[in-house]
Amino acid sequence: MSASPADNESYWLATAPVTPEVTHPPLEPGSETDTDVVVVGGGIAGLCTAWELTRAGRRVTVVEADRIAAGVTGHTTAKVSSLHGMIYDELRGKHGADGARMYALSQQDAIGHLAATAAELGVDCELERVPAYTWAESEETAEKLRAEAEAAAEAGLPAAYVTETGLPFPVRGAVRVADQAQFHPRKYLMALAGDLVRRGGRIAERTRVVGLEEGEPCRVTAENGATVTANAVVVATHYPVFDRALLFSRLEPHRELVVAASIPAAQDPAGMYLTPENDTRSVRTAPYGEGQRLLIVTGEKFLPGTADVTERFERLEAWTRERFPDARVVHRWATQDNSSTDRVPYIGPFHPGARHTYVATGFGGWGMASGVLAGRLLARYVTGEDLPAWAKLYDPRRLPGFREAPSLLGLQATVAKHFVGDRLRPSHADSVDEIAPGGGAVVRIGGSRCAVHRDADGRLHAVSARCTHLGCLVHFNDAELAWECPCHGSRFAPDGSVIQGPATHPLERRDIE
Repeated sequence: MSASPADNESYWLATAPVTPEVTHPPLEPGSETDTDVVVVGGGIAGLCTAWELTRAGRRVTVVEADRIAAGVTGHTTAKVSSLHGMIYDELRGKHGADGARMYALSQQDAIGHLAATAAELGVDCELERVPAYTWAESEETAEKLRAEAEAAAEAGLPAAYVTETGLPFPVRGAVRVADQAQFHPRKYLMALAGDLVRRGGRIAERTRVVGLEEGEPCRVTAENGATVTANAVVVATHYPVFDRALLFSRLEPHRELVVAASIPAAQDPAGMYLTPENDTRSVRTAPYGEGQRLLIVTGEKFLPGTADVTERFERLEAWTRERFPDARVVHRWATQDNSSTDRVPYIGPFHPGARHTYVATGFGGWGMASGVLAGRLLARYVTGEDLPAWAKLYDPRRLPGFREAPSLLGLQATVAKHFVGDRLRPSHADSVDEIAPGGGAVVRIGGSRCAVHRDADGRLHAVSARCTHLGCLVHFNDAELAWECPCHGSRFAPDGSVIQGPATHPLERRDIE
């Protein structure tokens, strides 16, 4: 059985759906709200921060553009691990042995805090403690993993290099870290949100923030004219929707595909697995009915707006069936995250001059543990508590090191290639007649480039092809029916409405009759 584009629904959303019982009303148009802290963004980082602050006695308002825990967090693979691929050897080189140790310590602390919070709230979020592996099938990668195992152990993780795993195929070698975690992110965060509200916090959904005034107090403004005045502002929107910190020059967006398939419980590989080979492959399982497990496979990493997504889904499904012959695909979806150029998230003061504004971003595909970490750290910043020893490692105000230069230059070269190069192309299609039902293309009409989608009924929908963030040209994702910006990862629906930032304004509609 093969999933179709109509099945592009996250398993987490399908099994913990948005219902009237778990939704929250938007801010009234033109209304004014006063609070201690406003948190912009209702994913794991935003909700964890808000919950920690509410527990500390602060009045908190969470403002989310869509539904809480339904964006990036609702499309994660939900691994809660300190083993982030092959990062510790690199961290040791870029931040020294102490930096690698602080990273490991903070990530392990987040895993323990999540487990303790789930127990405190009594929420059944399918939390399972399992080992995490980074595996290799080639000797070249295996050699790198030997160095990674050494660096991870030196950083304080219970890491070891092994040659046997629970995967149903041979590996050359792997790094194993015991006692990591996997869970159902929406079930956990819905419980967190419920407790937040019971403690006096407020959540406003379907309220997109478009403006920020820093001061004493600060003020955020929504697109419907509502304002929230607060002593502190936390920007936890995945990719910061305000550019004043210039973090866009140090953040690289990437998108990955996910297929979920039922397998017999006896074939559960009993762990969380990742390999950098084959354009990244990640494997884990989750509970899935009597005698079954849900196999969740992630891979096919690419820059938004630069890939044939349908073809990549087919490759990922083929790999899944090859390695797990009894797998029956039941869901597929895509996830997106941003990586910093030094591979460490930005969590702390928004920019060098910030006094009451904070940010959390750049989780590099590991947002579950880092989101919990961000909540604990940002709450301490806001309340003035003593910061942990590892706070400096994550400080967004840190200066790039010389080892970071190749990553910075490569990122800027990629952005420049799309910003300039895409404009040199005559068009992505010569006329709208070339666009098949369900497809989309950039077409030059009347001297300007239009992003044109033809729906399944043959109707045309045209919008401006210029991303409203910084003006790059968008590209069409045929599998998810979305316009995507390859420069900074903004995503738009066929009608131009914003699906994902950093853009906050829709693509302008065009009349092409």
